[in-house]
Amino acid sequence: MILAIDVGNTNIVMGCIEDGEIRMTARIATNRLKTGDEYTLILHELLKMRGIDGSALEGGIVSSVVPGLSQAMKHAVENVTGKSPLMVGAGLKTGLNIVMDHPGQLGGDLVVDAVAACHQYEPPIAIFDMGTATTMSIIDEQKRYIGGMIIPGASLSLEALASRTSQLPHVGVEAPRTLIGTNTVDCMRAGIVYSTAAMIDGLIQRVNEELSKPVTAVATGGLAEMFVPYCKEKVIYNRNLLLDGLWILYQKNKKEKR
Repeated sequence: MILAIDVGNTNIVMGCIEDGEIRMTARIATNRLKTGDEYTLILHELLKMRGIDGSALEGGIVSSVVPGLSQAMKHAVENVTGKSPLMVGAGLKTGLNIVMDHPGQLGGDLVVDAVAACHQYEPPIAIFDMGTATTMSIIDEQKRYIGGMIIPGASLSLEALASRTSQLPHVGVEAPRTLIGTNTVDCMRAGIVYSTAAMIDGLIQRVNEELSKPVTAVATGGLAEMFVPYCKEKVIYNRNLLLDGLWILYQKNKKEKR
């Protein structure tokens, strides 16, 4: 069993994976001020709560889009497992052919998503990772990562809307009661949910035209579950796509690690 961790801008997702099966998952808020020792305590308590002995884990792997926390999380995993984790980044074998202008600029989380999607779905593939930002990654028929989009996430958009207007309240991303809102809060919720779903539908249609072939659309990330039911295009919701990708990358690189 291994410990797989993804450090995102809003949340940190961790999972224990054995023989490709996810045995447990946990999600905690990202805090850039916490130290490696503090994250050690958090990881230790989460594993203890689930009855898992960290020192018995085979190893770990970490993906991070928060540079300031990468070393802190590496330190925490080392403390908990007694082994140095693999870090997603330069030097790690992915098997992914990235044909972008600057491949090194591609976020580690997007690489991990793409690796998992290439193993699980028929290309071409459109991956929507919905968190602080909504990203779209496109994998062509040759399983090459050819590019994508970066879009303000739903929560970020609502926060900006409330912050930059005088009378609109701060609301969370929740399911709207109706398509057409009848009060301010319902109008905001309907607006963000239906417009995001329509955006996903429209992007899928445009990518289909661009590639001259229908894509397999996959959605993941903390907010994806909210929006997929409102899409008219077929979108596969995969809650654990990133953890699956971390497992695959660990298997590809564990011999080199040793």
